[in-house]
Amino acid sequence: ETDIDDRYGDLDSRTDSDIPEIPPSSDRTPEILKKALSGLSSRWKNWWIRGILTLTMISLFFLIIYMGSFMLMLLVLGIQVKCFHEIITIGYRVYRSYDLPWFRTLSWYFLLCVNYFFYGETVADYFATFVQREEQLQFLIRYHRFISFALYLAGFCMFVLSLVKKHYRLQFYMFAWTHVTLLITVTQSHLVIQNLFEGMIWFLVPISSVICNDITAYLFGFFFGRTPLIKLSPKKTWEGFIGGFFSTVVFGFIAAYMLSKYQYFVCPVEYRSDVNSFVTECEPSELFQLQSYSLPPFLKAVLRRETVSLYPFQIHSIALSTFASLIGPFGGFFASGFKRAFKIKDFANTIPGHGGIMDRFDCQYLMATFVHVYITSFIRGPNPSKVLQQLLVLQPEQQLNIYKTLKTHLIEKGILQPTLKV
Repeated sequence: ETDIDDRYGDLDSRTDSDIPEIPPSSDRTPEILKKALSGLSSRWKNWWIRGILTLTMISLFFLIIYMGSFMLMLLVLGIQVKCFHEIITIGYRVYRSYDLPWFRTLSWYFLLCVNYFFYGETVADYFATFVQREEQLQFLIRYHRFISFALYLAGFCMFVLSLVKKHYRLQFYMFAWTHVTLLITVTQSHLVIQNLFEGMIWFLVPISSVICNDITAYLFGFFFGRTPLIKLSPKKTWEGFIGGFFSTVVFGFIAAYMLSKYQYFVCPVEYRSDVNSFVTECEPSELFQLQSYSLPPFLKAVLRRETVSLYPFQIHSIALSTFASLIGPFGGFFASGFKRAFKIKDFANTIPGHGGIMDRFDCQYLMATFVHVYITSFIRGPNPSKVLQQLLVLQPEQQLNIYKTLKTHLIEKGILQPTLKV
């Protein structure tokens, strides 16, 4: 017991300069690719591997989009769990804390607690009609926040009880590490799903803009890059950054035009209890109906037109694409700084040529937060179906009171005749 306390006491007293280098992950590139690219230099070999795997991932993403919104939600959940695993594993390896009592169990327990809270909120918001039919679910939804708090409190108490003499500080390191990781992964994943419920287009355009910026910045940097952009990422160049910006804005504008034509992408995702599935059917809002816009004088001369027809969402796509290409990369720079701080090249070796899942989604989480803030600040109005769902879970007396208040208000405004029975 004394030897164990001394060993953990040494770990607690380390400084940042004492952090050990984590051994590089093994190469998981398929053998068939290694043989096919064996004659190329390491630079071009990596280029081809990244390109092939990128096209594969994009193809799988299109397949999941075709399968519907529910599969996209499962995809987001799977990515969230994998990102959490990658970051937590780095903490274990850096601080050599595999033997800390209960800590691996507690980390995953806290992940379950936070997911229970956020997804329970989603169920309460978007599945009210389904919840109304199930008595057990009504109880869970009614006391959802209390249950969530009780579950978290149990984990908190278990952590306090697991504290062991001489490595308190190490345990608190990992406690903080777990909670910051939860903030980064679970909270942002919840926002991604919230954006998806607003309409698949609010999910696809931001995500595809980040992917486009990542690809085009890499290509422009690979072929034309000469000027370093930031010390945190020596391979990033101004040529790639600027080329990625213009490419992403053009891509976002075109993608917004293509997707705005289809109800499948523009309608809010709603759960229909009568068919027991998600549906995307609606009368598209003005945001997704063609409007005529007057052109500025210099464009009138160039295009020889007075007006142009656009979907209003295309204007918003410029803001989304601009954020994805100018601010979004700072999520990647943040991740680069994190990896340098802990002397690692990638978060994991899940995807050959790319690193871990977190290496590919470090910018997506920042983008998800921006889109959610953008929608709530500039776009969202009252959602009639959501308001109706919230009314349906009320008691009959409460529904009657709301009905009477609304009827009185409509009569006062002259919209409803007093003698008319509704």
